[in-house]
Amino acid sequence: MEHKNVGNSDKITREYFDSLLVEMRHIDNQKPNTTFKLYGEQFETPIMMAALSHLHNVRKDGMAEMARGALMAGAVNWAGMGDEEELEGITQTGARTIKIIKPYKDNDVILKRIEHAEKCGVMAVGIDVDHAFAGNGEYDNVFGHEMRPKSFEELREFASSTKLPFIIKGVLSERDAYKAMQAGARGIVVSHHHGIMEYAVPPLQILPAICKVINGQIPVFVDCGIISGMDAYKALALGATAVCAGRVIMEPLREKGADGVLETIQKMTAELKGVMARTGCATLADMDSSVIWKK
Repeated sequence: MEHKNVGNSDKITREYFDSLLVEMRHIDNQKPNTTFKLYGEQFETPIMMAALSHLHNVRKDGMAEMARGALMAGAVNWAGMGDEEELEGITQTGARTIKIIKPYKDNDVILKRIEHAEKCGVMAVGIDVDHAFAGNGEYDNVFGHEMRPKSFEELREFASSTKLPFIIKGVLSERDAYKAMQAGARGIVVSHHHGIMEYAVPPLQILPAICKVINGQIPVFVDCGIISGMDAYKALALGATAVCAGRVIMEPLREKGADGVLETIQKMTAELKGVMARTGCATLADMDSSVIWKK
């Protein structure tokens, strides 16, 4: 029997997205508005950049170019792994940026990077907890940097070390959602890190349960496989505060730089507005999970 790609989490996630159907609601509808507030600041779209890294391999100054595109689109920018100089270049674009830090073995490295991110003027900072282990159960090593899992106490120390909102990325269970919130997180990213583990539950499948745990106390962001405005709509309807678009922007970034990112986010936002208009959602606050049906 052929088992190739059966457990591929990205494939499973895509299939789950496509299994969700949307009912139409036309009476009393209004032209939709996608603006939303995050940590006291207003943005034009809930479709954000993902916490990508190493985009110099895609285009020269790729991380800063992505940030410029986000700025032009009125979107939140995120930044993943990178050195201090790169983050300075990103924030100098003026894009409102959330910096995500790897779970380095040395906690002093994490604390120093939080401090540097603050000095750069980021709007929030956080940690990527799902890169602690490699697939063989040993501690992960990312580009020569040793990683370690972080305890509840360590996460609480990181969160309390900064006045900025602290975000925990890589939450894919009710248990971790509760622990993250109790540790002082002011936001979580529901994500399996682009299929870091086979057979990972699709973020949208577990999202309603996680949102029930969070109960509106902190923002809930969704990552992995968001490639259209319809995908974004489904995540928002199921309880997400905003979504992260990653790989879908990489080819436009390669071809057109910041303009390609802008065009992609604008296209996805227009698609989102189109679905909102046909489902009775004048604003993001009108999102309603009862509009979603499982195939």
